[in-house]
Amino acid sequence: MEKKEVEEQEQEQVVNPWQVSAKDGGKIDYDKLIDQFGCQRLDQSLIDRVHRLTSRPPHVFLRRGVFFAHRDFNEILDAYERGEKFYLYTGRGPSSESLHLGHLIPFMFTKYLQDAFKVPLVIQLTDDEKCMWKNLSVEESQRLARENAKDIIACGFDVSRTFIFCDFDYVGGAFYKNMVKVAKCVTYNKAVGIFGFTGEDHIGKISFPPVQAVPSFPSSFPHLFSGKDSLRCLIPCAIDQDPYFRMTRDVAPRLGYNKPALIESSFFPALQGETGKMSASDPNSAIYVTDSAKDIKNKINRYAFSGGQDSIEKHRQYGANLEVDIPVKYLGFFLEDDAELEHIRNEYGAGGMLTGEVKQRLIQVLSELVERHRTARAAVTDEMVDAFMAVRPLPNMFN
Repeated sequence: MEKKEVEEQEQEQVVNPWQVSAKDGGKIDYDKLIDQFGCQRLDQSLIDRVHRLTSRPPHVFLRRGVFFAHRDFNEILDAYERGEKFYLYTGRGPSSESLHLGHLIPFMFTKYLQDAFKVPLVIQLTDDEKCMWKNLSVEESQRLARENAKDIIACGFDVSRTFIFCDFDYVGGAFYKNMVKVAKCVTYNKAVGIFGFTGEDHIGKISFPPVQAVPSFPSSFPHLFSGKDSLRCLIPCAIDQDPYFRMTRDVAPRLGYNKPALIESSFFPALQGETGKMSASDPNSAIYVTDSAKDIKNKINRYAFSGGQDSIEKHRQYGANLEVDIPVKYLGFFLEDDAELEHIRNEYGAGGMLTGEVKQRLIQVLSELVERHRTARAAVTDEMVDAFMAVRPLPNMFN
């Protein structure tokens, strides 16, 4: 691609770990993002392979293209087919007390991958990152990390295959050695080119990327993967995290490691429309796992952007614009039944269903989802958090 063309695309939309915005408040162009980042589109043949290799139906997020891009996922499947295992790595930057639905998506999908492939998982809580970017105290960042860990555990991860760690507690030893090795491979100019750092950014930000890079190297976890330096890593994440792992994939072969593979999701849109991703800073842009059924009903009815017409007569005549309708998009994430979703799309798009009916079905789906999560989270004790965070071998790692 010509340099001028790339620059024009970059002016149109900004997608990095700290900022997601489309040109003129429009929609994110994921095809352009794939070209710009240099990843691949996740095609049906890979989804069919997952089905064949795991004997499980593909997750709804795979079937409906929520996870839409990848790097070397085909190589992970090739290795798995040869009998070689891999491990999963994902994470969360704990910047708020509770998670919204957009935060849950990578964890719901990672749980499916862990169950389907029967592989170990490491989950990084970047309390250090949020301390530096959000101007939180060290103590507050650590407290939020433990609170977020409870929401993550509530997604149903297997404690015998899962290690959750906070950077403030775990970084050191073999992990820190890998950080230093990565840091030596990346020039300041390269970091500025990848992450867009400026002269106003403090040096803590510039030094952070190796912290998120090295969980993709098995030797960072000697208590789990001692002697398994060739073990491959698969990272399920939202596509805004891609810059970290472009950097990681560039340096991995120079350090004697496999490049981590990625499987990447689109953003869960804000209630007000598909201009980027939900914002924790605007509570009315998101459904939170702490919202009551009444909160959910109120937010969907008041704030969920509708593609329906402005009168019943016009709606019956022209139908809804499904391209911009948020309730239909949310059902695409969380309504399991493919046939029902197709029926709603057809009826609503033709004017047979009204906006209120679609919103009512969404309120029901989300209320049930949030209530299930709230019940699961209430059962997570501090002792359970300690068990997931204990530095110990994982007994059922590959069973």
